Amino acid sequence: MARQCGISRNAVWKAIKDLRKKGYNIDAVSNRGYKLTSNTDIISVEGIKAELPESLRDTDISVYDSLESTSDKAKELAVKSASHGTSVVAVTQTGGRGRKDHSFFSPEGGIYLSIILDPGELTDTDSKAVTSFVGSAVINAINELTGIEPYIDGINDLYVDGKKICGILLESGSEYDSNTLQWIVAGIGINFDSDISSFPDDVKERAAGLFGPGKAVITKNLLIAKIIEKIMYCQP
Repeated sequence: MARQCGISRNAVWKAIKDLRKKGYNIDAVSNRGYKLTSNTDIISVEGIKAELPESLRDTDISVYDSLESTSDKAKELAVKSASHGTSVVAVTQTGGRGRKDHSFFSPEGGIYLSIILDPGELTDTDSKAVTSFVGSAVINAINELTGIEPYIDGINDLYVDGKKICGILLESGSEYDSNTLQWIVAGIGINFDSDISSFPDDVKERAAGLFGPGKAVITKNLLIAKIIEKIMYCQP
């Protein structure tokens, strides 16, 4: 394949080194080549878009190793008139938060996703309707891919077997003079295959992951794409 593409062995080796530095697990077999192992689960723009329907592959998606808050970044973009469905994803957050400025512990192993919603694209912008809509989209995405059936408890938390696996926070911006709703940002934090034992004591008592560490049967990219799809194709 390398010969057909006019790529040298040295160029291939440099590319493999770069991928390994980014966290990809790649096996090497002498005189045969390289193989991406099945246990690699790296969040990437390319990985998410590959799982989206063709009609959504132009969606503006950004992925960061770490952000203070994906919602803060999304709000910056929303103020600059980012399009409906623009999504910000981070591997970790240093300042994740929930309602009433409660902190949201955001280590590796989770999915931290914020999506910009254009009110003009929604049939109902009532806060309860949009919160319910986003929660249902996440529930349906998880259930469709895994068979797990989370449920909403309280205003914006998702639970499985009495343990919280996801928090959702909606924030919005309005034009002051006309009091016109300009944008909505839906922040979604999921304990995907997080190591719950590493969580703060007051959190791990009531938290759970969708999967145990290293036990996921789907990739983070696939679930992120499915959530984006459910939100973009459905309406509150």
